[in-house]
Amino acid sequence: MTECVDTLHASRAEVWYLKEISFGSAETRRKLKIITQNFNGPCSFIAICNILILRGQIEILPYERGTVSYEFLAQLVGEYLLVSCPDIDVSAALSIMPSTTKGLDLNPVFTGVTSFRPAGEGGELKLFEQAGIELVHGWLVDPDSEEYSVLQHVRDYDTTVTLIADADHITRGRLLSGDVWGEGEVGSSNQTGSSSQAESGPSGSGPNSASDNYSEKDREKIERALMARAFLDSTKSQLTYHGLFQLASTLQPGSLVALFRNSHLSVLHKREGEDSSLYSLVTDHVFLQEPSVVWERLEDVDGVGSTFVDSEFVRSTPVGGDFAGHTAESALHALEMEGNPECELYSAILARQLQAEEDARSHEIYKRRQQQQQQIQQKQEEERRRKNEDSASRKSKKMKDKCIIM
Repeated sequence: MTECVDTLHASRAEVWYLKEISFGSAETRRKLKIITQNFNGPCSFIAICNILILRGQIEILPYERGTVSYEFLAQLVGEYLLVSCPDIDVSAALSIMPSTTKGLDLNPVFTGVTSFRPAGEGGELKLFEQAGIELVHGWLVDPDSEEYSVLQHVRDYDTTVTLIADADHITRGRLLSGDVWGEGEVGSSNQTGSSSQAESGPSGSGPNSASDNYSEKDREKIERALMARAFLDSTKSQLTYHGLFQLASTLQPGSLVALFRNSHLSVLHKREGEDSSLYSLVTDHVFLQEPSVVWERLEDVDGVGSTFVDSEFVRSTPVGGDFAGHTAESALHALEMEGNPECELYSAILARQLQAEEDARSHEIYKRRQQQQQQIQQKQEEERRRKNEDSASRKSKKMKDKCIIM
């Protein structure tokens, strides 16, 4: 039984299910099928495909099709680029495309909603440019905040992390441990007077203050790193209210863009007309059979007050239960199938399995943001431990070198 379940999971991970929605203005509204994401599927590639589908630039045929694979979609996108963008290097685009199934290395700039710096060779950004898809983010620093002067200088995420790592190296691991200006082994192993030394602050007035060993240049770098780290710690959702305001005021009505947030790419849409709110396309497989859950209104940085809406952008009323999304005819057919003796065992096993999966994913969808924040904290703790271990290793090596010289 376990082997069968594992095989089922493996087969489901290789295909993505399609969900029918309607999209467009009153004159151009049409039915179409979007791609849903299951088992932590490739959000980047799915976002690219869904934007092209919503724009009507690619179409999945036949319409009755229920699932698609990466190979099918890659061919579809490749044909679109070849026909619509004759001036680009399609072979280069196709070579970049497989990397989208494993996650993209994006480096947002903290001062502009459309600003990203290339990571590596920058191929990921070229793919969006070639497909005519604008890449945006709301991880912006407020110009009126204390951190602005620092982040305006370092500009992007990668440089900010490098600044923090360099400062942590200067402080011998104290920056990540939260004891930057405290006492330490500065030429001796004396641990007394900790209270007065810890309170000496950046000025380093204590006799054994750690800051006594910092040059003026190092002290400035440490102070910048502390402000940069405070910004990262306070924006773990990778979205700020200043960024949310900039997105709302920058995007044109009716636009469809790829939003980078929580190390995840999603489709962001700004409606035309009186309701100019921002909406994120819901592609989680847990809502596959929930026709009333299509978009999520982007209202706050943590997603606590977000609202699900349907294709008409009316507040959703999820059905839930075993027959969510079924019509009366399909529900009756399902019940008739359960009455077939040959299907009873299979139906019972599959029903229990699907119910368990539905329950698990229902919990996952509402706890995802909290889990992502925990993962970010764990990564920071691991980085801190690694830095501390490196510092201890360098100190040990230095002591050994001194012994050899003596």
